[in-house]
Amino acid sequence: MISSDSSEIVLDSLSKSSSNGYSDDSISDEDSEGAIDGTHIKARLPIHEQVPYIGRKGIPTQNIMAACDFNLCFTFVLPGWEGSAHDTRIFNETIRDASKGFPMPPSGKYYLVDAGYPNILGFLAPYKGQKYHLKDFNRASSYRNAYEVFNHSHSALRSHIERAFGVWKTKFYMVNDIPVNIPWPDQIALVAATMAIHNFVRLMDDEDDHFLEAQNESVDDGANGDNDQTDECEVQQYDAVMNGIRDDICTSITFGRIGIPTHQLY
Repeated sequence: MISSDSSEIVLDSLSKSSSNGYSDDSISDEDSEGAIDGTHIKARLPIHEQVPYIGRKGIPTQNIMAACDFNLCFTFVLPGWEGSAHDTRIFNETIRDASKGFPMPPSGKYYLVDAGYPNILGFLAPYKGQKYHLKDFNRASSYRNAYEVFNHSHSALRSHIERAFGVWKTKFYMVNDIPVNIPWPDQIALVAATMAIHNFVRLMDDEDDHFLEAQNESVDDGANGDNDQTDECEVQQYDAVMNGIRDDICTSITFGRIGIPTHQLY
């Protein structure tokens, strides 16, 4: 609902149709191929090789770009990047280099990405400069504008990648603290191998405890990924077509689900 003297929408007016607290009937999982994010794990390297791998965490890390579907299965992984590499740089090089094997979305589909990635055709990012993280919406009682309505729906559905990372790091706790005697090439291979096993378990065992917990937990988006990085030179990329698609979805969510004309909210 909307008050007569305010443009705030009460959060309770949104339908919560699923058991884990989000409704995916707005930014549709039928239109989306899944979600993309990056995450870090410790890198075990000789001291003279560590510098490029030391990023904002202050320790050597391996930066991993991954995509997942809405069944929490990984559909793509690119491990082995330096911890100092920005997610946007990894993303740009990945989608431009066919040899990386990234599964580009078909026409009319998109991946959900966070604000650290460009909003370009095939990749739907949230509105920047607006509330986004689920924990912020959980603390609020209303939306300030239509952009927050969109961002809330986007964040809820994109959180699948955080859940997937969380299951992976819990199930294969070794990746959180890789033994010092494992060579670097094997550390990279370990990521892909354990994610493949992760997918196998997901597809073969509907009662797996780690996945059941992930379906029911309240995710602190960003807890298992690393989506708060900023690089103003790179994230300025945009696509007019995708911006228009995002605006259309925003209008549909705000009016279609809540019944509030968007001109009252922008």
